Amino acid sequence: MPVTITLNFTPAEETEVAAILGCSIADLNNQLNTCAKASLSEYLTMFRGQKVFKRGSDMLEYRLLLLIENTFNGEIPDERTVSSLFQTTLTESRSIIKSVISKFQYQLRPHIDNTLKATLQRATRQNNTQDYTVVINSQNVVNELNKTLADIDGSLSEIIKKKGSVSTFEIPPSSYNQLCNKFHIQANP
Repeated sequence: MPVTITLNFTPAEETEVAAILGCSIADLNNQLNTCAKASLSEYLTMFRGQKVFKRGSDMLEYRLLLLIENTFNGEIPDERTVSSLFQTTLTESRSIIKSVISKFQYQLRPHIDNTLKATLQRATRQNNTQDYTVVINSQNVVNELNKTLADIDGSLSEIIKKKGSVSTFEIPPSSYNQLCNKFHIQANP
Protein backbone atom coordinates (compact mmCIF):
# COMPACT_ATOMS: atom_id res chain seq x y z
CA MET A 1 0.00 0.00 0.00
CA PRO A 2 1.56 3.33 -0.98
CA VAL A 3 1.78 5.80 1.90
CA THR A 4 2.72 9.41 1.25
CA ILE A 5 3.67 12.06 3.79
CA THR A 6 4.92 15.62 3.49
CA LEU A 7 7.62 17.03 5.76
CA ASN A 8 8.37 20.72 6.03
CA PHE A 9 12.08 21.40 6.56
CA THR A 10 13.89 24.68 6.72
CA PRO A 11 16.99 24.67 4.52
CA ALA A 12 19.13 24.41 7.67
CA GLU A 13 17.14 21.40 8.93
CA GLU A 14 17.35 19.74 5.54
CA THR A 15 21.13 20.17 5.50
CA GLU A 16 21.43 18.90 9.07
CA VAL A 17 19.31 15.77 8.50
CA ALA A 18 21.15 14.97 5.25
CA ALA A 19 24.48 15.21 7.11
CA ILE A 20 23.21 12.96 9.93
CA LEU A 21 21.98 10.36 7.43
CA GLY A 22 25.18 10.64 5.40
CA CYS A 23 23.50 11.50 2.12
CA SER A 24 23.23 14.46 -0.22
CA ILE A 25 20.28 16.83 -0.06
CA ALA A 26 19.23 15.49 -3.48
CA ASP A 27 19.08 11.94 -2.05
CA LEU A 28 17.44 12.95 1.25
CA ASN A 29 13.90 12.07 0.11
CA ASN A 30 14.94 8.52 -0.86
CA GLN A 31 16.87 8.06 2.38
CA LEU A 32 13.96 9.31 4.50
CA ASN A 33 11.60 6.95 2.66
CA THR A 34 13.72 3.97 3.73
CA CYS A 35 13.66 5.26 7.31
CA ALA A 36 9.90 5.82 7.10
CA LYS A 37 9.42 2.23 5.96
CA ALA A 38 11.37 1.03 9.01
CA SER A 39 9.40 3.25 11.38
CA LEU A 40 6.04 2.26 9.90
CA SER A 41 7.01 -1.39 10.27
CA GLU A 42 7.75 -0.73 13.94
CA TYR A 43 4.38 0.93 14.48
CA LEU A 44 2.46 -1.79 12.65
CA THR A 45 4.03 -4.56 14.74
CA MET A 46 3.13 -2.57 17.86
CA PHE A 47 -0.45 -1.94 16.69
CA ARG A 48 -0.89 -5.65 15.97
CA GLY A 49 0.57 -6.66 19.33
CA GLN A 50 3.43 -8.55 17.70
CA LYS A 51 6.17 -6.66 19.54
CA VAL A 52 5.48 -5.21 22.96
CA PHE A 53 8.54 -3.74 24.62
CA LYS A 54 9.05 -3.36 28.36
CA ARG A 55 12.51 -1.80 28.16
CA GLY A 56 13.79 1.11 26.12
CA SER A 57 16.83 -0.91 25.05
CA ASP A 58 14.56 -3.53 23.46
CA MET A 59 12.92 -0.80 21.40
CA LEU A 60 16.29 0.61 20.28
CA GLU A 61 17.46 -2.86 19.29
CA TYR A 62 14.31 -3.51 17.30
CA ARG A 63 14.60 -0.10 15.60
CA LEU A 64 18.16 -0.89 14.60
CA LEU A 65 17.05 -4.25 13.21
CA LEU A 66 14.44 -2.50 11.06
CA LEU A 67 16.97 0.11 9.90
CA ILE A 68 19.41 -2.65 8.92
CA GLU A 69 16.71 -4.36 6.91
CA ASN A 70 15.26 -1.23 5.30
CA THR A 71 17.80 1.58 5.31
CA PHE A 72 21.35 0.19 5.41
CA ASN A 73 20.97 -2.09 2.39
CA GLY A 74 21.37 -5.14 4.56
CA GLU A 75 24.74 -4.16 6.02
CA ILE A 76 25.44 -3.85 9.72
CA PRO A 77 26.20 -0.16 10.42
CA ASP A 78 29.26 0.92 12.36
CA GLU A 79 29.16 2.45 15.82
CA ARG A 80 29.51 6.03 14.59
CA THR A 81 26.50 5.71 12.32
CA VAL A 82 24.36 4.29 15.13
CA SER A 83 25.60 7.02 17.49
CA SER A 84 24.59 9.77 15.06
CA LEU A 85 21.11 8.29 14.59
CA PHE A 86 20.35 7.22 18.16
CA GLN A 87 22.23 9.98 20.01
CA THR A 88 24.28 7.40 21.94
CA THR A 89 27.95 7.13 22.84
CA LEU A 90 30.20 4.86 20.78
CA THR A 91 30.26 2.37 23.65
CA GLU A 92 26.46 2.36 23.90
CA SER A 93 26.18 1.97 20.12
CA ARG A 94 28.63 -0.93 20.12
CA SER A 95 26.51 -2.60 22.79
CA ILE A 96 23.26 -2.04 20.86
CA ILE A 97 24.77 -3.49 17.68
CA LYS A 98 26.16 -6.47 19.59
CA SER A 99 22.75 -7.12 21.16
CA VAL A 100 20.99 -6.89 17.80
CA ILE A 101 23.46 -9.31 16.21
CA SER A 102 22.94 -11.73 19.10
CA LYS A 103 19.16 -11.45 19.54
CA PHE A 104 18.32 -11.51 15.85
CA GLN A 105 21.22 -13.68 14.68
CA TYR A 106 19.13 -16.00 12.50
CA GLN A 107 17.06 -13.24 10.96
CA LEU A 108 20.18 -11.14 10.35
CA ARG A 109 22.47 -13.96 9.16
CA PRO A 110 22.28 -12.94 5.47
CA HIS A 111 22.93 -9.29 6.40
CA ILE A 112 25.83 -10.19 8.69
CA ASP A 113 27.33 -12.36 5.94
CA ASN A 114 26.92 -9.54 3.39
CA THR A 115 28.69 -7.15 5.75
CA LEU A 116 31.55 -9.60 6.27
CA LYS A 117 31.85 -10.24 2.53
CA ALA A 118 31.95 -6.51 1.77
CA THR A 119 34.65 -6.09 4.41
CA LEU A 120 36.76 -8.91 2.97
CA GLN A 121 36.38 -7.54 -0.55
CA ARG A 122 37.87 -4.21 0.60
CA ALA A 123 40.99 -5.93 1.99
CA THR A 124 44.23 -5.35 0.08
CA ARG A 125 47.92 -6.02 0.47
CA GLN A 126 51.07 -4.47 -0.98
CA ASN A 127 52.70 -7.76 -1.99
CA ASN A 128 52.45 -11.53 -1.52
CA THR A 129 54.55 -11.51 1.65
CA GLN A 130 52.35 -9.14 3.65
CA ASP A 131 49.10 -9.47 5.54
CA TYR A 132 45.92 -8.09 4.07
CA THR A 133 44.79 -4.78 5.55
CA VAL A 134 41.31 -3.31 5.70
CA VAL A 135 39.68 -0.38 7.47
CA ILE A 136 36.90 -1.65 9.75
CA ASN A 137 35.04 0.98 11.76
CA SER A 138 33.04 -1.53 13.76
CA GLN A 139 34.47 -3.76 16.47
CA ASN A 140 31.41 -5.96 16.04
CA VAL A 141 32.43 -6.75 12.45
CA VAL A 142 35.93 -7.68 13.64
CA ASN A 143 34.38 -9.92 16.31
CA GLU A 144 32.12 -11.63 13.76
CA LEU A 145 35.05 -12.25 11.41
CA ASN A 146 37.09 -13.74 14.26
CA LYS A 147 34.15 -15.92 15.35
CA THR A 148 33.86 -17.17 11.78
CA LEU A 149 37.59 -17.98 11.75
CA ALA A 150 37.20 -19.93 14.99
CA ASP A 151 34.30 -21.87 13.46
CA ILE A 152 36.37 -22.70 10.37
CA ASP A 153 39.53 -23.75 12.21
CA GLY A 154 40.50 -22.69 15.72
CA SER A 155 44.18 -22.74 14.79
CA LEU A 156 43.85 -19.88 12.27
CA SER A 157 45.33 -16.51 13.21
CA GLU A 158 42.84 -13.86 14.29
CA ILE A 159 42.27 -10.45 12.74
CA ILE A 160 44.14 -7.83 14.75
CA LYS A 161 44.37 -4.05 14.78
CA LYS A 162 47.38 -2.72 12.90
CA LYS A 163 49.83 -1.21 15.34
CA GLY A 164 49.57 2.57 15.47
CA SER A 165 46.28 2.78 13.55
CA VAL A 166 42.81 3.79 14.62
CA SER A 167 40.74 1.32 12.63
CA THR A 168 42.99 -0.53 10.19
CA PHE A 169 43.11 -4.27 10.76
CA GLU A 170 45.49 -6.95 9.53
CA ILE A 171 44.32 -10.30 8.23
CA PRO A 172 46.92 -13.04 7.77
CA PRO A 173 46.77 -14.54 4.24
CA SER A 174 45.80 -18.02 5.46
CA SER A 175 42.91 -16.58 7.48
CA TYR A 176 41.87 -14.30 4.64
CA ASN A 177 41.80 -17.17 2.14
CA GLN A 178 39.77 -19.37 4.48
CA LEU A 179 37.25 -16.55 5.01
CA CYS A 180 36.97 -15.99 1.25
CA ASN A 181 36.39 -19.73 0.75
CA LYS A 182 33.75 -19.75 3.48
CA PHE A 183 31.83 -16.85 1.92
CA HIS A 184 32.41 -17.99 -1.69
CA ILE A 185 34.09 -14.77 -2.78
CA GLN A 186 37.14 -14.22 -4.97
CA ALA A 187 40.24 -13.48 -2.89
CA ASN A 188 42.12 -10.29 -3.77
CA PRO A 189 45.67 -10.89 -5.04
